[in-house]
Amino acid sequence: MKQLKLILLLIFLPTFLMGWNKSGLLFANGNAPLPHQSVILPGADQPEKYLPLLKGKKVGLVANQTSVLTQKGNQHLVDFLLENGVTVQKLFVPEHGFRGDADAGEVVKNDTDKETGIPIISLYGSNKKPSEEALMDIDILVFDFQDVGLRFYTYISTMHYVMEACAEQQKPLIIMDRPNPNGDYIDGPVLDPAFKSFVGMHPIPVVHGLTMGELAQMINGEGWLKNQVKADITVIPVANWDHSQHYSLPIKPSPNLPNDVSIRLYPSLCFFEGTNISVGRGTYFPFQVYGAPDPKYGEFTFTPESINGMSKHPPHEGKTCYGTDLRETPLSHQFTLKYLLEMYQKSGGGQQFFNNFFDKLAGTDQLRKDILAEKSEKEIMAGWKNKLDAYKIMRKQYLLYK
Repeated sequence: MKQLKLILLLIFLPTFLMGWNKSGLLFANGNAPLPHQSVILPGADQPEKYLPLLKGKKVGLVANQTSVLTQKGNQHLVDFLLENGVTVQKLFVPEHGFRGDADAGEVVKNDTDKETGIPIISLYGSNKKPSEEALMDIDILVFDFQDVGLRFYTYISTMHYVMEACAEQQKPLIIMDRPNPNGDYIDGPVLDPAFKSFVGMHPIPVVHGLTMGELAQMINGEGWLKNQVKADITVIPVANWDHSQHYSLPIKPSPNLPNDVSIRLYPSLCFFEGTNISVGRGTYFPFQVYGAPDPKYGEFTFTPESINGMSKHPPHEGKTCYGTDLRETPLSHQFTLKYLLEMYQKSGGGQQFFNNFFDKLAGTDQLRKDILAEKSEKEIMAGWKNKLDAYKIMRKQYLLYK
């Protein structure tokens, strides 16, 4: 018996002395990977590939709080570039601002970064595209955001306009690629160009299955920029990653996507933003619950409140919402319409269930019409299968990670 205990101790002791990191790799002491494991390296974590391209250049950096080097303790890219003698002239920032603390839809203003003194030019608000004047003293632009792989996530719209400005002003663009945490599958309706907006600029499905670098190649290749201009892009690809691998983000990509579960649920729950149903903005678990101020919607309750840096005056502020708690959802979760269809049925509101934003999020009015026609999830999804299949074929030619 003592020998058996000793054998079990020898087998399991190494596991107790080590920790699992969020992306599933076994880490010694919870920090460094074991010798036989390959560390996922985003583009920014491979400076040997981009520092030579920036030497002696005046650089414009399109970045936010996610633009970090994970192998250097999440040091911000702007600080790393400055330390290495790169001249960073200007910072261009997207929705949520340079430090990622502006609320969804909140206007981001031009400013000066308090830590570096570098001028900040907003690309969210009235000016979504770098102007000719803003690029006049720039030799090259560097683009680095952590995306979550969804058509209505506005960082890809910012990339579109940056590419367009670079093409028009003949400025080269380096894109630091990062893994897509929803990049292991493709689903949802393909955008109808008639519903093009800043929350959907390209004829791609809701879950598009591309990294920013891959999508940039598609935008160029398919001629989606104005007047079909093409940007001079260089993608610094991710090392040791492909679309089958889960990736846990080191920093939340926006104020209301705080963890892996919210990011996996986001494709399915974001449609509620086009309705009167709360997705938990104003709580510390946004995009992990849904509900509204009526007991008919469910037994789970939450009360949205203003939270600085996350949600200012969220929907149903101060009201008890009844609904469903999805915080235990597994990370294998994929896109579904079941939550949306369930709440539509419970509402009994018909057309009044939807607001004017819904069709923009869906990229089509067909989804709303199908729901009003009482179609099942299976019937609705069958309606976009042909366009989805055609997209999957087109997508293959732009993949950097097979």
